Amino acid sequence: MTLQRELSRSQVCGMMREELCQGKDFLQSDTHIFIIMGASGDLAKKKIYPTIWWLFRDGLLPDDTYVVGYARSQLTVADIRKQSQPYFKVEPDEQKKLEEFFARNSYVSGTYDDSTSFRRLNAHLDALHNGDKANRLFYLALPPSVYEHVTRNIKECCMGHGGWNRIIVEKPFGKDLESSNKLSNHIASLFREDQIYRIDHYLGKEMVQNLMVLRFGNRIFGPVWNRDNVACIILTFKEPFGTEGRGGYFDEFGIIRDVMQNHLLQMLCLVAMEKPASTDSDDVRDEKVKVLKCISELQLGNVVLGQYVGNPDGVGEARKSYLDDPTVPTGSNTATFATAVLYVDNERWDGVPFVLRCGKALNERKAEVRLQFRDVPGDIFQRQCKRNELVIRVQPNEAVYTKMMTKKPGMFFDPEETELDLTYGNRYKDVKLPDAYERLILDVFCGNQMHFVRSDELREAWRIFTPLLHKMESERIKPIPYCYGSRGPPAADELMKRVGFQYEGTYRWVNPHKL
Repeated sequence: MTLQRELSRSQVCGMMREELCQGKDFLQSDTHIFIIMGASGDLAKKKIYPTIWWLFRDGLLPDDTYVVGYARSQLTVADIRKQSQPYFKVEPDEQKKLEEFFARNSYVSGTYDDSTSFRRLNAHLDALHNGDKANRLFYLALPPSVYEHVTRNIKECCMGHGGWNRIIVEKPFGKDLESSNKLSNHIASLFREDQIYRIDHYLGKEMVQNLMVLRFGNRIFGPVWNRDNVACIILTFKEPFGTEGRGGYFDEFGIIRDVMQNHLLQMLCLVAMEKPASTDSDDVRDEKVKVLKCISELQLGNVVLGQYVGNPDGVGEARKSYLDDPTVPTGSNTATFATAVLYVDNERWDGVPFVLRCGKALNERKAEVRLQFRDVPGDIFQRQCKRNELVIRVQPNEAVYTKMMTKKPGMFFDPEETELDLTYGNRYKDVKLPDAYERLILDVFCGNQMHFVRSDELREAWRIFTPLLHKMESERIKPIPYCYGSRGPPAADELMKRVGFQYEGTYRWVNPHKL
């Protein structure tokens, strides 16, 4: 944000807080308590504690907010501070504010399956200022294996009675349709849907949230956003590194569960959905569910699976294969790369392929949405015109750009490919884009569920992928090897070409911020 000279930082942040919450129940109680279940874990120290600090520093939290950590480890607030502060990004002039933040922190040790521990936690919460009347927000930074015990104990022992109670659930939300339904049914037996916030951090990213504004805030896109004009849509998530010693966790889920079934499918919904009646949370999520209901179960013939192998010309980790990771089971068939083609069988998108691509140990870091439009009809330029594309780059270097044809400058009358470019680093030089977790945790304080996954949305997403996942595992389908640092298996490019994507390879967008 660019701060106006005549306003203090705290005044600007206060105005932002009120605008973001739009009159919701953000300030109805004087006291808010943010409880981090699993406070000793990696997620808590690397993401949750830093995020709460950033919100506190910028004045975006309610004035009387307390942070309480809970885990099995015997820790103190000083221990929590030591393990999490390297991720805090603290400026020299913010040290006093940091001391204020940790003065509002406390920690309780206890087990996850013992109600006595949770009654002790509740007594600690009640003992805080207005604690028995406070709004309580429980963040489950925990493995799903303990969700049932923890949520039951929260419901029975730790619910506040003077304010609201909300619970944030981290993915993975199950491993397939059956396990997801079991988890959803369990949580639904304890909490109302408006108390449950299933967090997918991709829905908090700037450019993912921008999709709705681009689509529904601009007249120019409406008439062309359909099967008559769009040839195909590519949704991409690429990472240039492998598992690097963390393969034990990854191997349990694989790339489809880790990225495709959640992050990419959520972006697909935002691209494909109809205009909601309003920006109300349920109006938006209703339209996303309609999209998912129009997608048939994914078939193996529309999928390419890959697993990276070492690059003999690489350096360090690039020379290692997925199976060289000592935490990966010997002979694992877990895919580290997948390309899948889905179809949304409705009037707007009938026949248009939605290609989802994701993988580790690839040639670059990139997440984007790419709409490729159909060929120019009646081309008078002897096939020199390339297809137009609209690209929404989610990360890195957030940007929106359109590939288009213009006349080559000078004494020529030949078409040349160029772009109309909105690169955020150029257009918004002084703007700090919030971290996805900052947006989403603030949304929970505000009671805004728009960017969280609803139970029926989750159920439809698993319906699409579960048959494929079961087939892969029961038949032990072996992924195609691909070299560390490559684009992935060539078969994936062949699949994209087969469904209608045209890759010219003659043009590459260059981030102008780096020129």
